[in-house]
Amino acid sequence: MPPVTLLPLTPEDWSAVRGIYLEGMATGNATFETSAPDWDHWNAAHLPFCRLLARSDCDTLGWAALSPVSGRCVYGGVAEVSVYVAERARGRGIGFLLLSALVAASEQNAIWMLQAGIFPENEASIAIHQKAGFRVVGVRERLGALRGRWRDVVLLERRSAVVGV
Repeated sequence: MPPVTLLPLTPEDWSAVRGIYLEGMATGNATFETSAPDWDHWNAAHLPFCRLLARSDCDTLGWAALSPVSGRCVYGGVAEVSVYVAERARGRGIGFLLLSALVAASEQNAIWMLQAGIFPENEASIAIHQKAGFRVVGVRERLGALRGRWRDVVLLERRSAVVGV
């Protein structure tokens, strides 16, 4: 297996990134979203830094990015994590590789708190977040409905030990 390289995610990567996002949506356990936005909407919803792509040769295996949790300045150092791995690459450590790099990049960009909301059925995602230093802070019960079914969301957070201490 060729080595995996982490690169900055660029607009030219959008087609592959969107495809992986759609694969995550198809599982029913990755997001409340039911359709992928176009590049302009995705770009506007994510921070301009901390956008990572996992690639092996020319094959895009996954991506990770941060979204602001609020427009209020007091939350300027708090971000929501997104990590998606292509179906063909799951179970190979790509998610943890991306998340670990995202944590490091977030600290280089003055982010002191990362949060993630994960469906409880997505045990692999919860496990990689905990391995990366996130802790479960609670469960938001019946937070929203997806395809006619109310879903709980496990809320995890990771406080930086170097930013905002």
